[in-house]
Order: sequence, then structure tokens, then C-alpha cells
Amino acid sequence: MPLGLLHPDAWRDVAVAADELGFESVWLPEHLVFATDLSLAIYPGTDKPGISPTTPLFDAPAYLCWLAGLTRHVRLGTAVHLYALRHPFVSARAFATLDVVSDGRAVCGVGAGWYPGEWQAAGLDFATRGPRLDEAIEVTRRLWSEPVVAHEGRFYAFPEVAFEPKPVQARLPILAGGESRAALRRAARLCDGWISMPHSIDSIRPQVEALSSMRVSAGFSVTAHAYQLSGPDEVGAWEKLGVDRMIVRPWTRRRDAVSALETFAADHGLTSGRS
Repeated sequence: MPLGLLHPDAWRDVAVAADELGFESVWLPEHLVFATDLSLAIYPGTDKPGISPTTPLFDAPAYLCWLAGLTRHVRLGTAVHLYALRHPFVSARAFATLDVVSDGRAVCGVGAGWYPGEWQAAGLDFATRGPRLDEAIEVTRRLWSEPVVAHEGRFYAFPEVAFEPKPVQARLPILAGGESRAALRRAARLCDGWISMPHSIDSIRPQVEALSSMRVSAGFSVTAHAYQLSGPDEVGAWEKLGVDRMIVRPWTRRRDAVSALETFAADHGLTSGRS
């Protein structure tokens, strides 16, 4: 469930409804800050800004921690968190906290990002965002699993530290976003799965086929933003292609979001009223 496509006033009600109706997960996007210089915000492949500086921004893991206290079953993910805009200590701590307070329901979706404005504002080189993210993921894996960690790398260096508490999940899943070949390689090499941009079943096929040709870890998953479904019968075709999770948007208007979830759940045989 892509909460970011709704006004924040609706996030709580939609997340609670998704939890009660049997949906598997809800997702929040994030940016750290928007620069007012819109020349830095031209979305790739277009000639228009991809952001509005007046859009309200929230700390996604923190907001998901609040939703964790209002829900019991639904997984809580980011699509995607710009992980390398912070030191790995900060991001790793945020998601470990989310996993603990949600009793193991966190999903860490990460991305290198497309928007240079926030990187420049944070004093970081936008051109290094890919390798910076790779190193941050590697550091995070160690912080989440090893008793003590010291690191000396290209972007991060620190003496031996302890990091507690560890996530509840034995391996808190990290999913890499991005459509480029480099992003797909990152997903296959460093992560537990890939999370797509919005796609149709035909437009996502090249990316899924590319991933299938790469060596991935056992349990590697493909998560697709699939907003336009023709009906329940189409779900099987996505699964056959190799998609493990579909992020759907049943509503067309905010005021109809909860009722649209109810209709979608009934049409697709989801389990509501879970104890």
C-alpha cells in the first residue's frame, strides 16, 4: 500500500484498514529536504521538476514506528529511504528501532536517489551516491549482526563500536530500488530483493528478466509497484513472471481510499478480521 500517494492526513486510517483487511505491507517514501532551486529538481527523462518544495516531509522510519503501535500484522516498509544521505549509524539505528517496536515487521527499502538538490544541501557529492550507498549497506549488515564493529572505508571510518539492540528479524530485509543496471546489480549483490518504480506487467519484464540472469541470494524477492490491475486474475501473471510482492493502489480519490481497500480485499480474497 503506497501511503505516499495519499495526503498524510489519511495515512493512519489507511494503514489501520490495511492491517485489519489482510494486506501484507504499507510503504512510505522519503526525502530529507527540498531545495527551493527547481533547476536542481528536473526529473530524469522530463523537462519538469519532480518535486515541490512546499511538500510536507516526514522522517519515514519514525512515522512507521508510530504506525507500528496502531497495527499488529502489516509489514512496514520504505520505498525508498535515501540511506546514504545519513551516516550508517543513523539509518541503521532508525530501522533497528522500527523492527524492535514493530516486533519484526520492518522492511528497509533503499535507493541512491535521483535528486541532486538534497545531496548538495547536505554537503555530499551527488556523483558518489551509488558507492556511498553500497558501503552504507555493507556497514549496516555488520552493525545489525556482529557484537562489535570497526570500519575503515572510502566514505565511512570509525573505531570499534557496539550496536544494540539488534533487529528482531534474524536478517532485516534490505531491498534496493532503482531501474538502472547498476541498481539491479546492487540489489542482486548486496540486498535481499529489488523494489520497482510503478510498472505494468509488460514494462517490468526487462528488469525482472535481468535480475533472473544475475546470481542472487536464496530468498531474494521482487517487489513491484503495480497500480493498474485489470482484475484478480492478473495477480497470477505477475507471480508467474517472478514478482513476489505487489504494492497496489486501489483508490482514485483520497476520500474513497478505505472503502476501495475493502472492495479490493473482498475481490482478492484477503483475510480480514485477523485475531
